[in-house]
Amino acid sequence: MSIMRDDASGDINARIASRVRTLRADLGVSLDSLAAQCNVSRSMLSLVERGESSPTAVVLEKIATGLGVPLATLFDDSRASASPVSRRAERVAWRDPQSGYVRRNISPPNVASPIQIVEVLLPAGARVAYESGTRDVSMHQQIWVQSGSLEVTVGKVTHRLSDDDCLAMELNEPTTFRNRTRRPARYAVIIVSERSRAHRK
Repeated sequence: MSIMRDDASGDINARIASRVRTLRADLGVSLDSLAAQCNVSRSMLSLVERGESSPTAVVLEKIATGLGVPLATLFDDSRASASPVSRRAERVAWRDPQSGYVRRNISPPNVASPIQIVEVLLPAGARVAYESGTRDVSMHQQIWVQSGSLEVTVGKVTHRLSDDDCLAMELNEPTTFRNRTRRPARYAVIIVSERSRAHRK
């Protein structure tokens, strides 16, 4: 069963655009400065901030790294009230245009918590490779497989996970998620990160 909903409200690209603009403004960095920090072209960043692009998960992860936040933060609705409760009907799923993987934030948006929970569906045969390595912020995550099989490579070490397996890892090396099977893999990602940092301008 897909976690995408036909009745999902709102434009997810507009939501991402708003989040990137807000986070960059909060840091006080220019487009040129952010482009240099995250290794994404200024023109691509501009398109993302205007909601005129459908960036891949790899590009968004680079932007998130440059902004010093987990990837999940880019999918939060900046207009949502800071409620401690997240309702199923309010969640919007996002599909990576490159790999086809689907993700949605489970945690309540805009709540002052270092913990974020994300649900992911990785299609059969799909692969997503995040290139970012060392970060200015300490980020840890755990991958809990709900169904199917998943291969996670952290740096040069590969972990093969099956139903109910859980992997603890730090986001400080390039990481690849791969589903080598003929059925989708569903898993939860639990992320813990620092909320502040001394960001180089």
